[in-house]
Amino acid sequence: MTQFKYDLNPVDYIVADAIGEPGHRTFFLQGRMGRQLVSLTLEKQEVNNLAISVLQLLEELEEKHPDLSPAARSTRSPHVETVFEPAFRVAQLIIGYDEDDDMIWLVAKALLTDESGALVGPDDESVPAARFVATRSQMRALSEYALEIVAAGRPLCPLCGRPIDRQGHFCPRTDGHAMPIVL
Repeated sequence: MTQFKYDLNPVDYIVADAIGEPGHRTFFLQGRMGRQLVSLTLEKQEVNNLAISVLQLLEELEEKHPDLSPAARSTRSPHVETVFEPAFRVAQLIIGYDEDDDMIWLVAKALLTDESGALVGPDDESVPAARFVATRSQMRALSEYALEIVAAGRPLCPLCGRPIDRQGHFCPRTDGHAMPIVL
C-alpha cells in the first residue's frame, strides 16, 4: 500500500495552473488542507490529460449513478497561491472515485532517479506520493480551469501545427519562401 508523503484528505481547494509567459510556463497542481500547501510540477500535456480524464470520470459517474446530483460548476475564480515551492515533479497521476464518501481522489507520484541517474519506477516504496481528495464539484472546477489555462498558451501555426512565439515563426511548410508568421 502506498504511503503518502502528502495526504490532503479532504482538500480545502485544488487547482491546476501555470506561471510564466506562454512558451516558458511552468504548469503545476496545487492543493491546500488547512495550513498544509502542496504544489507539484507537471507538464502542459499532463495538465490537459488530467482535466479531460476528470471530466470523463464525472460524466461516467453521472451515467452510472443517476441518483447523484451533477457536479456543480464553479462561478468563482480558483484560488491559487502564487508563491510555491514544488514538492516534486509528477511522473504518474492516478484518479479514482470513493463511492461511499462521494469523493474523487487524485494520487501523484514523483519523478525520481537513483544515484546512477536511472528512473525509479513509480511503484517503488521510496517514490514520494501525494494524495488529494476532493469533491466532484472541486474536481470539475479544477478541470474546467485547467483546460482554459492550457488553451491560453501560444497559438499554433495553421500550416505546421507548431507554436508561434511572440518573435515570430518560420514555418517549415513554406520552404523559406514566406515572411515569418507573427501573431
